[in-house]
Amino acid sequence: MYISFSNKPKRVEPSTTEATEASVRQPGRRAVSSTVVTLGIVSMLTDISSESVTAILPLYVTGFLGMSTIAFGFLDGFYQGVSALVRIAGGYTSDRLDQPKWVAFTGYALAAIARVGLLFASGFVALTAVISADRIGKGIRTAPRDAVITASSRRDNLGASFGMHRMLDNIGAAVGPLLAFFILLMIPDGYGTVFVASLAFAVIGVTILGLFVPNVRSRPRKAPATGAARAPRPKFEWTVITSGPMRRVLAAAGILGLLTIGDGFIYLVLQARSDFAAQWFPLMYVGTNIAFLALAIPLGRLADRVGRARVFVYGHAGLLGAYLAAALPIADAAATVLCLLLLGAFYAATDGVLAALAAQLTTPETRGTGIAAAQTVVALSRFVSAAGFGILWYLAGREASMFVVAAMLVVAIPLVALLLRSHLSAPRPELPEEAPEGSEPSDSERIDSEQNT
Repeated sequence: MYISFSNKPKRVEPSTTEATEASVRQPGRRAVSSTVVTLGIVSMLTDISSESVTAILPLYVTGFLGMSTIAFGFLDGFYQGVSALVRIAGGYTSDRLDQPKWVAFTGYALAAIARVGLLFASGFVALTAVISADRIGKGIRTAPRDAVITASSRRDNLGASFGMHRMLDNIGAAVGPLLAFFILLMIPDGYGTVFVASLAFAVIGVTILGLFVPNVRSRPRKAPATGAARAPRPKFEWTVITSGPMRRVLAAAGILGLLTIGDGFIYLVLQARSDFAAQWFPLMYVGTNIAFLALAIPLGRLADRVGRARVFVYGHAGLLGAYLAAALPIADAAATVLCLLLLGAFYAATDGVLAALAAQLTTPETRGTGIAAAQTVVALSRFVSAAGFGILWYLAGREASMFVVAAMLVVAIPLVALLLRSHLSAPRPELPEEAPEGSEPSDSERIDSEQNT
């Protein structure tokens, strides 16, 4: 795999059907567009910002502010799920306007503004408001950003492109907790300093997005014709998302999301077992994200080969292993390392792969909304999971709660595999669809015909 620095390659017109089929069959070298890489850098900076806060949030809420695990459960649920309120709206707006970059920019900018509120919020209500604004920004930006990635990638290379983006994203997700760790090491209780650093990285990320990421489109565009009437806007088909294969994918994502508790709870279980100093807590996020970034591209390429649904479903075995590693009486150091590795593998097998799967099952006109729908289901189900697990922990204790969720996940994985059985095979190569006569190719079709140099 290599990086292509051309975002708008010249269109190649195949002279025969055989040439077209050969271009599809030929594996060649796999290019990742520079647009994907630049978006990855934006996400990396944004994740340094957000993950530096996420890494200290459990201790900041339960230790520094003295709130209960129930309060943290609801805050973590808001952090996971409030973005669901606007994810579909963000994807739909991107599809209708065909302006994915600027819709994503709005979300990134809102999240950056929310960072200012962290400097002043100290109560439950204030924190809830700030977290809500930050996550609404995330909800607005995620599907349009993934639509840009899809439009900038070849169809047979989606998993690798999302893997590259998620790898860069998780470099930031590893650096953010490290930043928080060093700040707390140098300045005990220096949570305000962490929030200032978070704001600075968010502003840099928004600036790069606005200046250097092209507004890649998904839909074919009609070539201008003198005196011709403007072509009608393509019809938006909700049935692509609400029926057929996508409905099964959404149901599967929701079932598994209900059994995905927040990382903060897993780390609190590990901390309670070993009773290590609070300033070391952010390093657990670093360990998970290092495993994630190491496995994101390999598992993305594996999904392209053996089937994205298969990798997504069976990737939850990593989550199951993390639950058991945290709850079983294993040596503290071994349990921590094993748990972080398994969590990283789980995220690498599911995060970008689910977006690639949703893009595979939707049309260019509905792609942003389809990706947003999948992410909305995940966000809502994880909100319910985090809030419910906080109550379960309070009632049954930490290890018993982990075993309950693990047992339910053991049952859910084969059931979801049965639900998605028709999608568990490897994706079949497809010939490019013929564009309407007189139309220009979409950006994704341009990249399909790119001559790699």
